[in-house]
Amino acid sequence: MKITDLEPKLVWQCFDEITKVPRPTHHLEKMKKFLTDWAERHNISYSVDEVGNVVMRKPATPGHEEAPVVILQGHQDMVAEKNGDKVHDFYNDPITTIVEGDWVRADGTTLGADNGLGCATAMAVLLDDKLVHGPIEALFTVDEEQGLIGANGIQPGFVTGSVLLNLDSEEMGQLVIGCAGGKVTMAEKELKFMDSPADRIWYEVKLTNFKGGHSGMEIHLGRGNANQQLCRFLWETNKEIDLTLALIEGGGLANAIPREAHAIVGMEKDKKELFEKKVRLFSDMIHAEYLLAESSDFTFDLNDCERPAKVISDEDAGALVSAVFACPNGVQSMSRAVEGLVETSCNLASVKFEGEKVVVTVHQRSSVDSRRDEIADRVKALFEIIGYSVSFDDAYVGWAPNPDSQLLKKAKESYRKLFGQDPRVEALHAGLECGLFLEKMPELDMISFGPTLKDIHSPSEKAYIPSVVEFWKFLCDLLESLASNK
Repeated sequence: MKITDLEPKLVWQCFDEITKVPRPTHHLEKMKKFLTDWAERHNISYSVDEVGNVVMRKPATPGHEEAPVVILQGHQDMVAEKNGDKVHDFYNDPITTIVEGDWVRADGTTLGADNGLGCATAMAVLLDDKLVHGPIEALFTVDEEQGLIGANGIQPGFVTGSVLLNLDSEEMGQLVIGCAGGKVTMAEKELKFMDSPADRIWYEVKLTNFKGGHSGMEIHLGRGNANQQLCRFLWETNKEIDLTLALIEGGGLANAIPREAHAIVGMEKDKKELFEKKVRLFSDMIHAEYLLAESSDFTFDLNDCERPAKVISDEDAGALVSAVFACPNGVQSMSRAVEGLVETSCNLASVKFEGEKVVVTVHQRSSVDSRRDEIADRVKALFEIIGYSVSFDDAYVGWAPNPDSQLLKKAKESYRKLFGQDPRVEALHAGLECGLFLEKMPELDMISFGPTLKDIHSPSEKAYIPSVVEFWKFLCDLLESLASNK
């Protein structure tokens, strides 16, 4: 079965078109052209602003011209993650979708349902002439996944609505009315390298197939961080075996829990059996530790390796491994205001080399801006002790809940009418663009909702098909309710 055969057909047909457009964050030229070409093809009015945000407009259903203008908002970009053995060029290749029972997934890559399904649903509203609604503005923002650049760059007047429906949440039945703010910390240093010693044997040590996932939505699940666990192994092993480090890298995007990491290490030849034994013991230990948090198919293993030309100086290697092992990671504190909500977290996202310079990226989130800044400063202090230069990027504010929202009241009524039960009204630890919209347009009344997605920001990402049907019904009913001002 193809996704174009699924219901609601308009939504899945639009999503199918989106999956054919390469759209990794910061590389949205093809997506912007697709959206503007699509609007022209369907005779839909549109505008593009200086940062690349696209807004499309649809007049109200006759008789509802005086209803409030509703902004349907999603983001154009997707997280570009793939399995290590998957050959895929995110800048040129389409996403291959697979229908598997009640789920849609991709073939070895992220699906891009975050937030492609939100965008596709807004497009379906623009196409469907049977709906009852007031004036519609469909807003497609750029680069939400890193920096929230579109929301940061939007100027007053580009959209005119007083109601905003953010279509970027991942659990049907949940109405989101608040979210955390965040900040990215980058520590970097030019390391000292030397010729590799000739009297050593060399291995590549790899940790692969952790689940990973969204560093906001899934940080509380206690999944393994590949960067930190690899450095844990190196730090502990170096107490008994004098290791020489040539390379250590792992992770990808700042908002994805790192799934894989690898290092190239050398040691004296008579330490071969002891080292291999330590790899086996460490593998057994972390499989026991992560028995419930991870799937059992993750691996910690080694391969023989050619002698590298250069290795990192012992001083720099020891400092890097120690700092990554010691870096704050995972849930730091729980909210006292909202039961069960993570207040502050830290994601040790990536360790990457650029020539002889290493860059360590850490993503902090908190619903309390001062706590977000505190944990970022702790990371800064840690890496500055070992001589790294540290900078901050992509800071964004949180979205304070408004439980007295009139939009929320209408949404709860709609949901109750359709499904016979109350929705869950919650705040998220993940970041949304809503806080930035509210800074620029304080009059906005907003909620966020969406269909059920699992394992976003990882190659296991999938969308639950029945939830898309419910999501569409709910959105259409809410639009009619807002148009009728009931």
